[in-house]
Amino acid sequence: MRETVRAPYLSWLGIFRLGCVQLALGSVVVLTTSTLNRVMVVELALPAMLPGALVALHYAVQLSRPRWGYGADRGGRRTPWIIGGMALLAGGGLGAAGATVLMGSMTGAGIAAAVIAFIAIGLGVGMSGTNLLALLATRTAPERRPAAATLAWLMMIAGIAVTAGVAGQLLDPFGPARLIAVAAGIGAVAMTLALFGTWGMEREAPASAPAEKREPPAFMKALREVWADGQARRFTVFVFVSMLAYSAQDLILEPFSGHVFGFTPGESTALAGTQHGGVFLGMLLTGAVASVWGKGRPGFLRAWSTGGCIASAGALCLLAIGAVHGPGWPLSVNVFFLGVSNGAFAVAAISAMMALAAEGGPAADGSGREGTRIGLWGAAQAIGFGLGGFLGAMAADVARAVASDPGPAYGAVFAAEGGALPRLRPPCRPRRPQARASRASARPRSRRMT
Repeated sequence: MRETVRAPYLSWLGIFRLGCVQLALGSVVVLTTSTLNRVMVVELALPAMLPGALVALHYAVQLSRPRWGYGADRGGRRTPWIIGGMALLAGGGLGAAGATVLMGSMTGAGIAAAVIAFIAIGLGVGMSGTNLLALLATRTAPERRPAAATLAWLMMIAGIAVTAGVAGQLLDPFGPARLIAVAAGIGAVAMTLALFGTWGMEREAPASAPAEKREPPAFMKALREVWADGQARRFTVFVFVSMLAYSAQDLILEPFSGHVFGFTPGESTALAGTQHGGVFLGMLLTGAVASVWGKGRPGFLRAWSTGGCIASAGALCLLAIGAVHGPGWPLSVNVFFLGVSNGAFAVAAISAMMALAAEGGPAADGSGREGTRIGLWGAAQAIGFGLGGFLGAMAADVARAVASDPGPAYGAVFAAEGGALPRLRPPCRPRRPQARASRASARPRSRRMT
């Protein structure tokens, strides 16, 4: 049997380059979920449920994530899947802009075209995002994974913020041709960033493979193998429930501030900015602490994830109290604390996911299962995120219909969300001494990848 040569870990430049792909993903997605949403509802006077259904469709399509991860596991290279997914995403974004323009003159045809475009967007996000995380997980040194997760997600947030601001400037004065031109430009920039981020990343692939390596199993068998792993199964449930509770307040926070505290639309938007500022700080704090003191230890990430869950639950319970208290409650401080807690939890959970994916080891056939694992968790995240936003909004509507005072109605929803979080405990896979020794011997000491 020939010895398998392990590819070198990524340098900080390599991690930054993969973060550029995450930035590109966020830049295209925000155009479809934010800008086109507003155009459909305001400029075209279409029902708000239409863009909501299209966004939900793009989440539902991401159930295909395990399949894309498995495909890269089987082929051994992830770059083609990342680039192919980005091309599909950029094309879907341009198609969604064209479909939105078409709705202005032929509503039915435009909606049909939008359905196809949003399916392409969901497929592109799943194909590219799953294999990007798998590549980042397997090629990042354990002690750098928290910082890598922080950098990647902060770059995605930066892509969302910059694209939203620039696109807003370029779309004024609004016109159909201008909308399509902006969408085409964003897609072109995203593809350029993706190519820059992945160029040569897998050039130094393992030089040889075990001679006894067998043909990988079919997709469903591989998925059953991953699901049979207790750690992977528990983490799937953890991701789903946490994303369900994490996202349930997203669609009701601004209406809540208006109904209970009398905030104007501008003040509500500023409140959302306060929350995102807290998320940013929480991510930075977690990445720094985990990199300095955590040193990539799964137990540390598990404890930090649990702490983030508990802090988020506390912030939601305080919001429930504030909903009953009404004006005079320090709402901005409360929401900022919620953002910090959510940001800390998100980075710790993503870092733990990368560690679990990389430490899971190869399957019996010799091929990896990192992409299949991350695809399974990505599908759970998409379902939880999409379902959480819908259920949160529905619960608020039901509570307001039953209760005469909106304050206790919103408070009941926040309390229910907060009650779900403290029960979550992310699993961690303890490293076996033999595994540590074999990895240490196989790890190159001086090679660094850019």
